[in-house]
Amino acid sequence: MLARQKNEIEFSGLDKLFFASTGITKGDLINYYKKIAAVMILHLRERALTMHRFPDGIEGEGFYQQEALSYFPSWIERVAIAKKEGGRVTHVVCNNPDTLLYLANQACVTFHVWLSRVSEPEKPDKMIFDLDPAGGKYRSVVRPARTLKEILEKIELPSYLMSTGSKGVHVVVPVMPQWSFDEVRQLAREIAGTLVEKYPREVTTEQRKKKRDGKLFVDYLRNAFGQSSVAPYSIRALPGAPVATPLDWEEFSERTFNPQKYNINNIIYRLGQKEDPWNNIYASRASLKRALAEYSLWGGSLQ
Repeated sequence: MLARQKNEIEFSGLDKLFFASTGITKGDLINYYKKIAAVMILHLRERALTMHRFPDGIEGEGFYQQEALSYFPSWIERVAIAKKEGGRVTHVVCNNPDTLLYLANQACVTFHVWLSRVSEPEKPDKMIFDLDPAGGKYRSVVRPARTLKEILEKIELPSYLMSTGSKGVHVVVPVMPQWSFDEVRQLAREIAGTLVEKYPREVTTEQRKKKRDGKLFVDYLRNAFGQSSVAPYSIRALPGAPVATPLDWEEFSERTFNPQKYNINNIIYRLGQKEDPWNNIYASRASLKRALAEYSLWGGSLQ
């Protein structure tokens, strides 16, 4: 039974199967987001949201939605952001648990957030590297990700690790919102290129899948205005309802890594035993001005 919320939400279809192979219902989805809300809101608040919705469950047709719909209640916070090509999009901003539950009731399975905050949408406060292994070679991501951490440390940038709940990991650098997306992406490109130089047979930044030759793909292009990334503790629309999970670097090993290890059934237990590794991520935001200077001192090479 869902407890009454501060804002009235009329929950519906709670018995509807959303993950048929494991018997997970819409009610289970909502209850999960209710339990995780206090931890998850830290990673959603003050950011434009993109919703991945599945009205008929994950076996049905899903779709991405950016625009806040007209029938969403007035207490749902919104922000209108100008598009580069003209016009504006009015996004939902999920600053409280009620909004999270309302969107879950709208069959939002996965939440994606911008890399910038609504107060400064054109200046990211996160730099992201999406490491995507080919096929089922999940553990091929571990050694390059650890090397990426070492590269970042050379220019005094902190790095935070998250299992995506799908195939690979995100390595995220919290930064001060001082630079444009173009400037941040350029630095990310150079850092990714350094990683490729270290592992030319294993790692690539090639966008076209046909030309990756089975290599680990390092996607730095997400560092662009209007792009988003999966929010920590979001459920993924995959069998078993795996969850995007922040990890400590110490628990990340080739022997044990599985990007779908944590799911709707065990993530709450994990958080009962261990604090969210990203709990203080934004207290660690670094100045890219210093990082760019350090990078210059290395002559554009971080070898």
